[in-house]
Amino acid sequence: MDLLSDVMTVLRTGRPFAGRFARTAPWSDHRLPRPHGFGLQVMVRGAAVVTAETGETVALAEGDALLTPHGTGHVIADAADSPPGPPCRADAERAGSVFRSDDPAATHVALCAAYELAPNRAHPLVVTLPDFVHVKADPVARPELAQAIAMLDAELAAERRGGDTLVPALLDAVLMYLLRAIHGPRHAECGFSGWAQALADDAIAAALEALHADPARQWTVASLGEVAGLSRSAFSRRFTDLVGQPPLGYLTSWRLTLAARLLADTDRPLASVARQVGYASEFAFAAAFKRDFGTPPGQFRKAAPGCDPAAEPFRREPVPA
Repeated sequence: MDLLSDVMTVLRTGRPFAGRFARTAPWSDHRLPRPHGFGLQVMVRGAAVVTAETGETVALAEGDALLTPHGTGHVIADAADSPPGPPCRADAERAGSVFRSDDPAATHVALCAAYELAPNRAHPLVVTLPDFVHVKADPVARPELAQAIAMLDAELAAERRGGDTLVPALLDAVLMYLLRAIHGPRHAECGFSGWAQALADDAIAAALEALHADPARQWTVASLGEVAGLSRSAFSRRFTDLVGQPPLGYLTSWRLTLAARLLADTDRPLASVARQVGYASEFAFAAAFKRDFGTPPGQFRKAAPGCDPAAEPFRREPVPA
């Protein structure tokens, strides 16, 4: 599995919320903060203005997408001076639910999605992103993204057979295309930091890809430096500057993140989990896991809800007024 897919697959839990909202101006939706939520909004018809709780505004043109990686609260409206609407119900956007709305006369249509990120699994891919990430429509430069959005829009416009499979797959495609755009070289040159710069750096990206491809390998700074084509010291400095952690610190964090997912989603023995993420003994793994998560792996497994997205069909809900 490639780097971006690997990270998002491990961080996500359950099935996402998906919705298509048709609105006639004037309108305004107040979206409350969503802890551990990774939000996505795309304007497929009309323009909108997003206002953060801090007063910051983002103007979305038709076709633009907005990511809210930290579930930051905001208001989205057809215009900045539209009368404020009531806050969305706390239970309106439940994981695994989908709202479908199709009104040919509507002035605005927006696609919305929300992924739940598992607590205690913070990762630089998400942590280093700002509260709002605006990706402008560019069907010439990113035709695959435009096509995926169009297919998701069509699928959410009306309920059809096979939607339980197609909707989450199309959401994943849109999300991956957006993350690919964000973490590509164009955005790294325009002020993005953290992983946008790390993945745009061929040497560090190569080391990250190798580490994610084989996290159980007994990597050293020197062996990762060889993959990157850099000396040990030069690699360690560049990796730490771009990723925000030393190479072996990142490796340990990623191993334990993988272990947490395995504990939550499988019944593999602790010794098997330890070996899969690179620990020679169950004791060493348990000690490292407790230091990082604050609880022994056995107790973590008992408390963590299992996640088998493929077994959870979408709940169909009426579109809220």
